[in-house]
Amino acid sequence: MTKAINGVQIACRRSGAGDRRVLLLHGWGCSMALMAPVEEALSGHAEVLTLDFPGFGESGRPPEPWGVPEYAAAVYALCEEERFLPCAVIAHSFGGRVALFLGAEHSGLFTRMVITGGAGLRAPQTAEGQKRAAAFRRKRDLAEKLGRLPLLATAAERLQDRLRQKYGSADYNALDAEMRKTFVKVINQDLSDTLPRQKQPTLLIWGDRDTETPLWMGQKMEREIPDAALIVLEGGSHFAYLEQSARFNAIVKQFLLEA
Repeated sequence: MTKAINGVQIACRRSGAGDRRVLLLHGWGCSMALMAPVEEALSGHAEVLTLDFPGFGESGRPPEPWGVPEYAAAVYALCEEERFLPCAVIAHSFGGRVALFLGAEHSGLFTRMVITGGAGLRAPQTAEGQKRAAAFRRKRDLAEKLGRLPLLATAAERLQDRLRQKYGSADYNALDAEMRKTFVKVINQDLSDTLPRQKQPTLLIWGDRDTETPLWMGQKMEREIPDAALIVLEGGSHFAYLEQSARFNAIVKQFLLEA
């Protein structure tokens, strides 16, 4: 089904039955399809709501560049319309950003939280990283100045494209110009301040070979979320919840449904 929420059409699906409710939030660049194994494992024991974030899957695009607060507001509004609150939540990667924001802003919204490979924490910038960022800003500013000169506009566009390829992440370069604005707003928000404000019991499940959201992020969340525990899936990447789905699903079923 599709719901008109906060100016955008959001594709979503309800499945299963029971007196427990579980919300599933997928990662950046993905869709609800990648949460299907989790949905299938839970739907025999609980009611499950999954969705495509705006800009991905079958959902429409955000009406303007969105950051984490706008995505969180849309998820909250959808859950309210579906009368799906309070609920437990399982969130992967970008979905973890949204879950952390909602958990901090709406006490009692989530009964329990599972975050796997969650994003939202900014690593301290190294000296090398600072030099790289400064070099990018200088070249970006030059390209913008060139772009204002009609005879050099084409050259400026080629320079900007080379800068994106060299300095931009794979996620950034996969997007069009409008969704890049959303991406920048999302990744520029450090959600560290939300960690101490989480009220619900939280389970963190991380692959120890995750290079996109490294294990230190899960370890920091475990330290700073008041009621949190971390489980490490040995050999798991950023998508450990899919690579080791039987183990992951058994853990979350016990945590969410047998408590």
